[in-house]
Amino acid sequence: MNASRKESEVFKDLAALCREPGYMHALAYLCFRDNVIFHSGKLRDRDLEGMFSPSRLIRTELATLFGLLMKAPIDWTLPSPRTTQDYVDRSDTLLSELHDSLSSECWSGVTAESIAGGANPFERGEVLREPIFYAGESAYNFQYLDLAVRKYAADSEILASEYGFTVKQATVVARAIDEVQGDRLETAAKHLRKTRLDAITATSFFLFTIDEVAAKTSLPASIVENVLNQFTLLDSESNPTFNALSDYNVVTVRPILKTPTGELLLLHGYSLAEAIYEGPHHWLYQLPQYRQTLATNRGQFTEHFVAERLTRVFGADHVHSSVELERSKGSRLSEIDVLVIWGDRVIVVQAKSKRLTLASRKGNDQIIRDDFRRAVQDSYDQGLTCARALVAGGIRVLSPDGRPVDVPERIKDAYILCIVVDHYPALSFQARQFLKAESDSIVQLPLVTDVFALDAMTEMLDSPLHLLSYFNLRAKYSDRLLASQELTILAYHLKRNLWVSAEVSMLHVADDFSSSLDIAMAVRRTGIPGEAVPDGVLTRFRHTTLGRIIDAIEARPERATIALGLLILSLSEQATTEMSSAVNLIAARSRTDHRTHDITFTFNEGIGITFLCSDEKLDAAARGMKAYCERRKYVQKAYQWFGLCMSSKGPHLRFGLFLDYPWQSDESMEERTRHMKAAGPMDKELLGLINRKSKKRKTGRNELCPCGSGRKFKMCCLNRNDR
Repeated sequence: MNASRKESEVFKDLAALCREPGYMHALAYLCFRDNVIFHSGKLRDRDLEGMFSPSRLIRTELATLFGLLMKAPIDWTLPSPRTTQDYVDRSDTLLSELHDSLSSECWSGVTAESIAGGANPFERGEVLREPIFYAGESAYNFQYLDLAVRKYAADSEILASEYGFTVKQATVVARAIDEVQGDRLETAAKHLRKTRLDAITATSFFLFTIDEVAAKTSLPASIVENVLNQFTLLDSESNPTFNALSDYNVVTVRPILKTPTGELLLLHGYSLAEAIYEGPHHWLYQLPQYRQTLATNRGQFTEHFVAERLTRVFGADHVHSSVELERSKGSRLSEIDVLVIWGDRVIVVQAKSKRLTLASRKGNDQIIRDDFRRAVQDSYDQGLTCARALVAGGIRVLSPDGRPVDVPERIKDAYILCIVVDHYPALSFQARQFLKAESDSIVQLPLVTDVFALDAMTEMLDSPLHLLSYFNLRAKYSDRLLASQELTILAYHLKRNLWVSAEVSMLHVADDFSSSLDIAMAVRRTGIPGEAVPDGVLTRFRHTTLGRIIDAIEARPERATIALGLLILSLSEQATTEMSSAVNLIAARSRTDHRTHDITFTFNEGIGITFLCSDEKLDAAARGMKAYCERRKYVQKAYQWFGLCMSSKGPHLRFGLFLDYPWQSDESMEERTRHMKAAGPMDKELLGLINRKSKKRKTGRNELCPCGSGRKFKMCCLNRNDR
């Protein structure tokens, strides 16, 4: 890497640039250029391409420029177009240089020798400053507003008495500002051609008045004014503490500015949404007598919200809040914030209302670790204790009213979710570096995320099998996935299915994968025209045979059906498509020759599945499939085997079986399987099926019956009327 100037030197030059006459107009243009999305009709992926450009300035960079601008009285003089362009170019150059200097400084002192000696450079605070500052946004602006209403619902009375408005009213004002600015943008666009080039300023797109906003709401003007005053920079605020990149920046809590004309200016609506979500907690914390109530309300919000979102997927009977775990002697072991029980799978959710402090953002190693411990590690440790206790058994699991919660005697998988309530910059990156986690054959590696990602997961994956499959795949590939945030991984899953080839040691998912998820969430939550379901795992398999099988077993939380559903959903897109085609092919052959046909697929995990297409009566078909699958499982030396009997019409699922027991050598099975060849790789099985002749050899009277009973054909199925 080329030598870069120190961060402090670049920051000083940025501060000087922001004091130039009329710089506000250049900043407004930068906000317009990098945040306004133009589209016609439905919002599509291509409309968002610019939002993922490496040259785009992100919100933290724009907030840095705004904060530096506020350090001195603002000169509102409109510069010439040439001067404005110079300001814009210099801003882009300096911010790019700032990024380079931040990256280079974080690697200072790191040598090949230190890495070879076992040092992990990514655990240093200096290294973490870069991903913390440039971390992607973990929430959508509409999520901040929607969840803020829930978060502060119990605090409405004191907020109204102390500040003259509730958070629900503040969100109404924020949405009204967005409407007013949209109207102004539309009006400005119509008159732009009639305006002299040297009179154009992007600030006009971001202006509004109290009366305009009040007219968009049903609120009294006095309440609208109270809201706006709380989030507007005071004339006396000059941002004196903002002297370095990680210092407190007042514009993050007061993003609205009053102009000399009396109008108000909001350059970034997202900043206001985040301030509404996070600000009231800081205001109320300043009231010592209310701190305990505030903490209680915050904990209840988190627990209730998580339980509500999971109930949306699994149903109220399967979701339990504030679950107490007691030892057999009655002593308290621990508590689970939210427990989901679905068949023989459990989800243990632990949530914390801890944030990344300002000192951590400055790169203090110890404080970063302390913040992470309080927000995530403690949550995980508690979740691990609870998950292991549930698996081991011998404990009492009680609901808040003391009633016992039924837990399966044998738990197949236990998933741990560690949830944080606020935006926690670089959470996934820090979890990879700092989290001390363990896993075994039942208790999986944890998923560390926030309420916003959980909100999106349960919105998009709104069926038990699909959500469980995502948790399962996230745990399975936890060490091989790298992304800036959980929403990006979720978006990748929705597009491609979260399947990672064994040959891939690390899969880095770029942020632009999230565009279809961004659109789908906006369509669902704001009503903007677009696709509410991303093209991918939720759409491509819907009309395939395997997709219909998933639909058939979706609402049956039984051990066998869950295991089968998760197996199917864990397959790659190619495997799913090819397996569906194979089942369709054997169904077509059964329709043609009225015989039974089958195909078998095996997996590296010691699992196999046989699809058998038969229109025989259920008792004959069930007996034949059970015998065949037992032999096939033995030949493959598998510990789990699924058998699915399909009808030739559709094909549709008739019934299934699940063989789950360790493989053991058996003389009688050796004899019964001596002519059975082991199934090969999927591609060879498919090729063999295509090349296989439809007509089967006729079974001799004295040969073993093909149903697998072990009896001679003449004594078994030869004379059955139903064959």
